[in-house]
Amino acid sequence: MSVVNLTVSEDEAGIRLDRYFRRHYPHLTQGALQKLCRTGQIRVEGKRVEASTRLEPGQSVRVPPIPMAAKPARDVPRPLDDKLVREIQRMVVYQDRHLIVLNKPSGLAVQGGPGITRHVDMMLDGLRENPDDPRPRLVHRIDRDTSGLLLLARTPGVAAKLAASFRGRDVKKTYWAVVVGRPDPLSGEIDQPLARLGAGPGAITVAADRKDEDAQSARTVYEVLDSAARKFSWLGLSPLTGRTHQLRVHCESLGTPILGDPKYGGATAHPSGFTDQLHLHARELDMPHPAGGRLVVSAELPAHMRETFRALGFTPGTTPPPARKGG
Repeated sequence: MSVVNLTVSEDEAGIRLDRYFRRHYPHLTQGALQKLCRTGQIRVEGKRVEASTRLEPGQSVRVPPIPMAAKPARDVPRPLDDKLVREIQRMVVYQDRHLIVLNKPSGLAVQGGPGITRHVDMMLDGLRENPDDPRPRLVHRIDRDTSGLLLLARTPGVAAKLAASFRGRDVKKTYWAVVVGRPDPLSGEIDQPLARLGAGPGAITVAADRKDEDAQSARTVYEVLDSAARKFSWLGLSPLTGRTHQLRVHCESLGTPILGDPKYGGATAHPSGFTDQLHLHARELDMPHPAGGRLVVSAELPAHMRETFRALGFTPGTTPPPARKGG
């Protein structure tokens, strides 16, 4: 075994060093990687680095002798039932050689967990264009009960770029919700810190005092787009932060819980005469495209929300096609 010098490829731009090694040497533990960095055995462009260092295309990565690591790992597709392949492919609303955008149905979890046997993550091999392509990667998550747009990256490098856009608040997310009641005022910003109580599937998010040591800043811009006799309202919601269940708890804090919410709002969220599902939909993503310019994608409402819109006289209009601007 000898020292190997690897060159960072274009599709690995922005990837962290530890993730780069997980891709090429999956058996190398995080602890062993950090030790190799501390002792200077792993270097980038001849310089000492940390495991969190982000890489750029064309950089040279010095790799010391690592047992059983003669070849980079090959990401082999998992056998996937044809029914699941068709299901995930039907969700695609936009795709190119860099990324994929899905319209996830309500009730489908994004990732697995206790009691979850069917989820988006298990279907991702059905989106490979070729068997040797990297497995698409989730860039963010939405709640199991929330429908709408979910972003995937085709390569680790694109995933790193898109994740940086989310961290930097360069992505504008717009949600539509039907709530019980009508907020007063009709538009504004909800600046209500939140905290998580409990752990696992039973954990909940609650409004918190700013002085609470567990409180996290949470801000949402909202606007009433239409209302029905003050009893129900159609809201446009744009989260400025990304806390778990943020929109659901913020709507509850306005005194207008989201219709059909199984976790928040109590009995108020479940009036008779409507499909008892969460009426929250990730409607639009306006985001920097990793190849330049911006991409704007919208998602059709799910069936239960279309039915409620018709019943309440709300008219969302047609869904615009995906648009790439600039770049």
